[in-house]
This record gives sequence, C-alpha cells and structure tokens, in this order.
Amino acid sequence: MIRAAYLAPEGLEPVLAEELARAGATIEIWHGRLALSPDPPVACAWALDVWTAPREIEVPSVKAGADALRAMQRNWSAYATGHHRRTALIAERLPPVKARPLVFPEPAPASHLGAWTLVAQDRMLASPDKTSPFVNGECHFIEDHIGPPSRAYLKLWEALTRLGAWPQPGETCLDLGAAPGGWTFVLASLGAKVTSVDKAPLAERVAAMPGVTWRDGSAFAIAPEPVDWLVCDVVAYPDRLLALVQRWIASGLARHIVCTVKFQGATDHEAAAAFAAIPGGQLVHLYHNKHELTFWWQRPRPAA
Repeated sequence: MIRAAYLAPEGLEPVLAEELARAGATIEIWHGRLALSPDPPVACAWALDVWTAPREIEVPSVKAGADALRAMQRNWSAYATGHHRRTALIAERLPPVKARPLVFPEPAPASHLGAWTLVAQDRMLASPDKTSPFVNGECHFIEDHIGPPSRAYLKLWEALTRLGAWPQPGETCLDLGAAPGGWTFVLASLGAKVTSVDKAPLAERVAAMPGVTWRDGSAFAIAPEPVDWLVCDVVAYPDRLLALVQRWIASGLARHIVCTVKFQGATDHEAAAAFAAIPGGQLVHLYHNKHELTFWWQRPRPAA
C-alpha cells in the first residue's frame, strides 16, 4: 500500500532519496521522478510536491478512471510517465485545469488541487491532497526578459509567491550578496527601499532604479540593523549561512528573511535539517532552485 509519494526535482532524485532515508521513509519504487513510499508522509524539503493521501485505484477503462477521480473531487493534475495516450484520454474527461503562468506579484492558486498518475495500464495512483498548489510543483511566470540582470530573480518571485507576502512600497530591504542585482531588481520593482550589499557593483540599470543604494561590503560583515526584509542569494557554505540567519533572528531586527541555501558538492543534510528546525521558518525546494534550497522566516507577531 502506497501512503505517500514524493516528486523529485529533475536530476535530484538521489538527493531526495537521501533525505527520505534520513527521515526513515522507505522508497518502494520510483515511478519516473515520483518516489512511492509505504510509510506515512514525512517532512521533506527536496520534493517539488508531496502526495499526502494517495489511493490505488483499479481502472479497467478510460471512463472508469475519469469517473473515479470525479467522484473524489473536481480539480486534478496529471503526472504522466508512460501510458501517455491513456493518461491524455482520462484527462480529457476531467474539468480542465489551466496551469497558466503567473504575473508577479500575484497570489498562488487557491483552488484545491489533487494529483494522479497511471502506474500501470489499468491501475491509477491518485491523491486528493498534495503540498504544492502548482501542477507537478512547477511555478511558472510571465518572465521579464528586459529588466533583471540574471534569471535569479525568478527564485525570489517564486519564494514570495509561495510565502504569500512581499515587500510593500516604502518598506526597507537589505539584499546581501546582491550583485549583479536580480533580487534587488525584484524588491525595487515593488517600490521598496533597497540597500544592496556586495563587493561587486550592481548592474547599471538596477543601480539606477529608484530607492536602490549600493553598499560595498561582505554579507557576513554586516551587523544586524532594523529592516523589514532581509534577503540573501549569496554563494556560501550552508553552515556559514546558517550562522548568519541565526544571528539575524536572534537580533529581532528583521521582520522577514528569505535566503538561498546553496550546496557545493555533496548535499549537507545536517545543515539543511538545522535550517528546517528553526521555529517559524520553512525550508523548500523551489521549481527555480538548482542544487539549493530556499529558507524563509517571518518574525512572530506580538500576542494581543
């Protein structure tokens, strides 16, 4: 009996397998990039999506497959790996789910979405509940091919969309390790006041944006200061970044923190677990991440 399914990012199946093994979750079989487990769902950062309530269903016909899904709920997304024609025929009988690109800043989809796949010609795995609001965990945007100096801006777009919050006009932001300025571009485009810290200068068009100030320095030499948003996409070993994040959280001076935890060589699962254990924080693999994770944290509101 399959009790959980974990969708790995492309090329990171071994990393997900390592994380699941550390959590005590067994992988019974891989179905494409989908790791099927007989164990209950566990907290997992390296999965694009987790199917938390999978059901195995016999589907002797296309109609039977569609009817079984419709009997559970309205909205479904398919993960197809093999049996493509039959998958398409079943999907045609379901209400369409349009995975249109988002226009940032725009909220993530709020409608309840399940996921299904054919594990055999006549057998379906379907989960009415899953962790990502996106089809197969893939968050797509209408991209900006003119303003940002690199594609790193997509990571911050996705992180803020998943967080469900972003800087408001006039709020203060500190971007550590900012050059060439992809994340600074995102923050300034929202009308925030951004101080960008790096030893390298920003791209000229980013530096010229209203509200942007460049400060020559190292991300790790900056003492905590009052700021609405602290963001960081710097290349650093995870344990060093962890110390930076812990120092800022302990200071109580940042309201929100968003940073990329990057891995060089082998995945440091111990450091990842330390990030995941921070109260009030969340560690995830975004669709736009590579061999890296994204951590976000929000300062708790004072009790009324």
